[in-house]
Amino acid sequence: MNILDLRQVEKVYGEKENQVRALRGVSLQVGEGEFIAIVGTSGSGKSTLLNLIGGLDSPTGGSISVKGREISSLSRKELTIFRRRNIGFVFQNYSLMPVLNVYDNVALPVTFDRGKHLNRRYIEELLRELGIWDKRKKYPHELSGGQQQRVAIARALVNKPALLLCDEPTGNLDSATTVEVMGLLKASCRKYSQTILMVTHNEAIAQTCDRIIHIEDGQIVSGRRRFHGEGGEGIC
Repeated sequence: MNILDLRQVEKVYGEKENQVRALRGVSLQVGEGEFIAIVGTSGSGKSTLLNLIGGLDSPTGGSISVKGREISSLSRKELTIFRRRNIGFVFQNYSLMPVLNVYDNVALPVTFDRGKHLNRRYIEELLRELGIWDKRKKYPHELSGGQQQRVAIARALVNKPALLLCDEPTGNLDSATTVEVMGLLKASCRKYSQTILMVTHNEAIAQTCDRIIHIEDGQIVSGRRRFHGEGGEGIC
């Protein structure tokens, strides 16, 4: 079952001589539970693609369906609710609220959503799994970069989203913390049957994902899938 379906998606910024085609006829289908890396040079359209999928921006043309819903057909209010309940975001800069402690940062998406009950047991479980339960009363400025990213991941997972979008989630982390964060994302993908799309410039990280989508000049130029066969792993 495809959780994500893009059909001939276009994104154009500016007008006339200032016009920039950020995405050109992008079509992509993603199955439930896939962990996909999106790679490409700077300015190739990776982050634009992620923003469109997450409903943070609107396509100029084409269609984007998440869980069978065409997100561009939703009103602003409907999109906000749909996004909050179905899509999680993890960014390179963490985007934590500096005036809230760890626990309240993680609980924030649920408190925004009046239709959802605050499951304190689940929040504690998340924080314990991510190794930051003992930091729950700390504020972002009191945490290391790796700890802040763990908080951001917990916040992204608190509504149990079907789709998790990660934009360079390890870009500001050292190699050891990068390995830990990738392990946490993969564990979440398996445990909650989540689909993860991750923009990364790190080829080694990309190689550990189920599939690699390569974008250049706003177009998908290749999509490689890992498989296990005789003699070890391969890519097709």
